[in-house]
Amino acid sequence: MQDDSTAAAAVQWTEDGRPASARWRSEAGNPPPKRVIAADDTLTADAAHRLASEGTAMLWRGDYQNARQLLQALGRRIDRPKKGARPAAPATLTEAFHRHRMAQAQRARILGMVLVPVDGDYRIPLRRAPEVRLALEEAWGAPDGQPAAVALREVLGLIGAHEWRKNGVDIPALGAKIHPHYGVFSPVRGEYVDLVAKAPLPGAPAQLAAFDIGTGTGVLAAVLARRGIGRIVATDFDERALACARDNLQRLGHAHKVVLQRADLFPDGRAGLVVCNPPWLPGKPSAALEHAIYDPDSRMLRGFLAGLAAHLAPGGEGWLILSDLAEHLGLRTREQLLGWIADAGLAVAGRIDTRPRHGKAADRDDPLHAARAAEVTSLWRLTVR
Repeated sequence: MQDDSTAAAAVQWTEDGRPASARWRSEAGNPPPKRVIAADDTLTADAAHRLASEGTAMLWRGDYQNARQLLQALGRRIDRPKKGARPAAPATLTEAFHRHRMAQAQRARILGMVLVPVDGDYRIPLRRAPEVRLALEEAWGAPDGQPAAVALREVLGLIGAHEWRKNGVDIPALGAKIHPHYGVFSPVRGEYVDLVAKAPLPGAPAQLAAFDIGTGTGVLAAVLARRGIGRIVATDFDERALACARDNLQRLGHAHKVVLQRADLFPDGRAGLVVCNPPWLPGKPSAALEHAIYDPDSRMLRGFLAGLAAHLAPGGEGWLILSDLAEHLGLRTREQLLGWIADAGLAVAGRIDTRPRHGKAADRDDPLHAARAAEVTSLWRLTVR
């Protein structure tokens, strides 16, 4: 959902000698740009890069496809090494990580300075603009009749999310597809799903009750249902995630097996199996999708561990699915994790490990390649001490 601080904000500019304004929309919660000018196909990429770098946004009035090409040209200029600039190599992977995030934020800020108008019926009034109403409705809800200005980069993200939702993501462990909604993290990293599909259950499936904490798309709840578990409660605090999980479970024929509940972590009661795949990196998310990657102060991870014992049935297990990428980046130590487990009155009954299969693990040009290449994703089997 759009951040409340930007919901009523507006952008203002002068066009044809007259003051103009429009509602500002930003799914990332970015504040409206302070300086805005009208721009069209006569604007060069070099001039656009200079304006954006100085903090001036450009509300596009030309051809939509030309605006897309301008955005691509800006990206190339941002990524091009500066002449004579040879920054010192980072001393540690932690420093490399923080540099990488800062560079990403700067890149996003500059690219976010190309704006497009959106009419009150979710039509983009530009030449050769695509039909985007359905994609915008999926993210924003029904049109409210108010024209708006939106970063083109965000519009492209909404269109991409619509395609993900329409086409779905193949999940071999389900023999089916999961369809992620906008703002709900897509299960493109199938190794963690495979861990849940193959780990030995702590009891006969039909007699087992399970909780799926932070269900997201519902993919792990669907895997548990496919394994024959008798009763499943899946929780999430995000209404978008609950709607997404409901849609996927219905598509897969598992809706009658899973109770969806809005909760911050645990539902009431106890279960013989409690599964959680929290965000893997401690840090502040900067966009909606990053909530599935960054966990400020490891709040969800520590909350899950601290509350697990009180929600496990006798003889039950908690399955924590977690990458050790944070350890390789120096953001968390293994000793910290084991300390949180011990402090929660838990013991490690076993651990199942897998290596990542995503492309970045083999990309030597990635600034975090050394950490990604060493990464291991684990399913920690936790019991009450």
